[in-house]
Amino acid sequence: MSNKVIAIVVDGMRFDKACEALGFLQHLVETNQASLYKVKSELPSLSRPLYEVLLTGTPVSENSITSNQAVQLSTEKSLFHLTKENGLRNGTASYFWVSELYNRAPFHFIEDREQEDTSKPIQYGKFYWDDDYPDSHVLMDAEALRRKHDPHFLYIHPMGVDAKGEAFGSESKEYREQILKIGSLLAQLLPIWIKEGYHILITSDHGMSETGNHGGITDGERDVPLFIISPKVEPGVYSEVVPQLAFAPLVCELLNIEPSNKMISYQLPGLKGNITI
Repeated sequence: MSNKVIAIVVDGMRFDKACEALGFLQHLVETNQASLYKVKSELPSLSRPLYEVLLTGTPVSENSITSNQAVQLSTEKSLFHLTKENGLRNGTASYFWVSELYNRAPFHFIEDREQEDTSKPIQYGKFYWDDDYPDSHVLMDAEALRRKHDPHFLYIHPMGVDAKGEAFGSESKEYREQILKIGSLLAQLLPIWIKEGYHILITSDHGMSETGNHGGITDGERDVPLFIISPKVEPGVYSEVVPQLAFAPLVCELLNIEPSNKMISYQLPGLKGNITI
């Protein structure tokens, strides 16, 4: 069984709208080829703090990334650190805040746009900084990294859904259309990745309110989807709400590496082998 993972974090994609609009993924769920969970995001429901949550499995009270204005390197051990320490390759196509968390802060827009340095936590990276940088380009940046460097852990982070949500609100035509676009792009790439044996996770950092903001405690701001395509996870729709802190140790389980000692222990419903992560 492969130990390669592709994780797609669609920024700002709330649970209910993703369930309505991601038709191909829902087809995979309906035909017992994927599983679907609801994840409750950590607080605050903001991007930079939740990138850190997803990638280190630590809450903001421990990791100090408490706001979007926390422009600093993380002091925690991320999935990038862990893959590197275990002799695995990693790569990402992401918003530049991810680079600032793990490679260098502040971001240098010329020098840090493309990164290839196996001595750093993020070994191979392509980063963007305009919120309206096309999701199609982010996904193709990631696919180019995958084909060139064959990473064991590939982290993909498109921003278009968040940008439309903040501009027009979660009930808008524009927000739904952007999720539909992501669904169409994934429908083109997922069959390739599935055929090549990847474990695939699709989730979000936070949701979006009807008025186009996030950071608070409402379900619309906190509830996000987690789709999993993996032979290690039983297909189906699960009702148990998954804590967002469980994402990082789940990736470690799929990569077959030890999680950090700060990651939580959590029994993911449907994980085969009755293994606690």
